[in-house]
Amino acid sequence: MSRPPLNSPFLLGFDEIERALDRVARSGTDGYPPYNIERIPRSETEPERLRITLAVAGFTREQLDVSLEENQLVIRGRQVDDRERHFLHRGIAARQFQRAFLLAEGMQVLGADLVNGLLSVDLVRPEPARVIKKIDITARD
Repeated sequence: MSRPPLNSPFLLGFDEIERALDRVARSGTDGYPPYNIERIPRSETEPERLRITLAVAGFTREQLDVSLEENQLVIRGRQVDDRERHFLHRGIAARQFQRAFLLAEGMQVLGADLVNGLLSVDLVRPEPARVIKKIDITARD
């Protein structure tokens, strides 16, 4: 799927967005591990959040790494083969992965949680204050 470049004369300063879209398009299409992204509505005590949930069955907390690298949320999983075990059938392979999610300006990571083989990462974007600024017009003679 191709997309038009953001080079309209009415779109000024969007070159960073175009680079981000190119980076997302080039990212791997590997479906492992599967993940969900859900919107969690605002409650009386918490703001509206986004929750990314990855199915990471078989990974321990020590084998997972969640980090912010510039404006990307990067989730890595590292498992090593247990050479002591002898399998008659091996359908579950020890596998490494890396998933990166490009975050919009201002997004904050609230925390990560691992429960029953599901790694959840909660994100929030504080609502920006609405700013209206009057621009003075100067006259040049």
